[in-house]
Amino acid sequence: MWDNGVNIHDVRQIRTRCNVWFGVGAIDSIRDIVLDMVGRDIKSVLVVTGSNSYKSSGAWGRIEPALKAAGITYAVYNEVTPNPTTGQVDTAVLVGRDIKAEAVIGIGGGSALDAGKCVAAMMKYPNHKAAQLASGELEPADALPFLAVNLTHGTGSEVNRFAVITDTDRDFKPVIAADCLYPAWAIDDPALMTSLSQKQTRFVSIDAVNHVVEAATSKAANPLAIMLGAETIRLVAKYLPSALKDPKDLYARYFLAYAAMIAGTAFDNSLLHFTHALEHPLSALKPELSHGLGLSMLLPAVVKAIYPARAEVLSTLLEPIVPGLSSDPKDAVRAARGVEKWLAGCGVSEKLADLGFSEKDVKQLTALSFDTPGLSGLLDQAPIPASKLAVEAIYLDSFGIQP
Repeated sequence: MWDNGVNIHDVRQIRTRCNVWFGVGAIDSIRDIVLDMVGRDIKSVLVVTGSNSYKSSGAWGRIEPALKAAGITYAVYNEVTPNPTTGQVDTAVLVGRDIKAEAVIGIGGGSALDAGKCVAAMMKYPNHKAAQLASGELEPADALPFLAVNLTHGTGSEVNRFAVITDTDRDFKPVIAADCLYPAWAIDDPALMTSLSQKQTRFVSIDAVNHVVEAATSKAANPLAIMLGAETIRLVAKYLPSALKDPKDLYARYFLAYAAMIAGTAFDNSLLHFTHALEHPLSALKPELSHGLGLSMLLPAVVKAIYPARAEVLSTLLEPIVPGLSSDPKDAVRAARGVEKWLAGCGVSEKLADLGFSEKDVKQLTALSFDTPGLSGLLDQAPIPASKLAVEAIYLDSFGIQP
């Protein structure tokens, strides 16, 4: 295949709606990005990140000197957690306003990048709070320039217009979509991802797989999304075992990062549906739940539900992980059980009950899927009617696929 023999140390610019510097050593492109900031007369930036990885990955050791050399002042907000909250966004905005920030740098995985996007938007709306962004009351049309320095190979947030934050007051975890949330610049450097734990490596890669299963089967799916989806799953199936075996395997990290990036591009083109709409209520109720794990528990049931409507696409898409599927809708259970088996082989066999959910929670989870702002837009893209009965059935099947 084409990926054999690629020089992973060649840093290239990949142009989507933003410029992505991609490859081992791409973090050194920060010098060029900072020069562009200077050319835009940016004198002060806010850094939005988590508590540790921005330093332990080595990213900050490159970024801070570049900012200092260019004479750009900065402040760091490093309290972003998994499933970032509206309160964190509001606090970061205050830090940014104190230094009159003219751009935002997000360093981390999807949580830090999503929070950074929201901060970049909220900086333009001083009379609003992040809860208004989460509720849909505020629909942002402008944001500060945003640099996404990606530290995981999963979310694709560095190339798309989406962000997710949690309103803990209402147990809402909405999807926020706006063109102003596209990063101005992005860095995907696989060398920054080698410190991911095995658990993180699994979950973020499975996130990418979920993105394309949904993107390629949504009502808005286009040929580009389907093509990118097939390549994403091929690359994850091929390189995830290598990254789990040797976390320092840069070749594997390179292609997992590429898979995640093209998966982000796929759903930027054709949107998501059931798996993400149903996962957000799970992690809204249990903020400690990894997004990737939540998706993993739901994916087999979603495949079972939608296979009859998208059998031709899914039989092709899933070939690397469930070989031999046909376009016969009757293969739905076989496809679901095959995905379940593949996930278990990756080390992810948990079901909803293992995370403390019970069938009694299904009514509440279903209600949140329909009531949370932004999620109805995802459900509308499902390839089958997204009735409450259909959603309940997916949740119930996520306690274990039955023959």
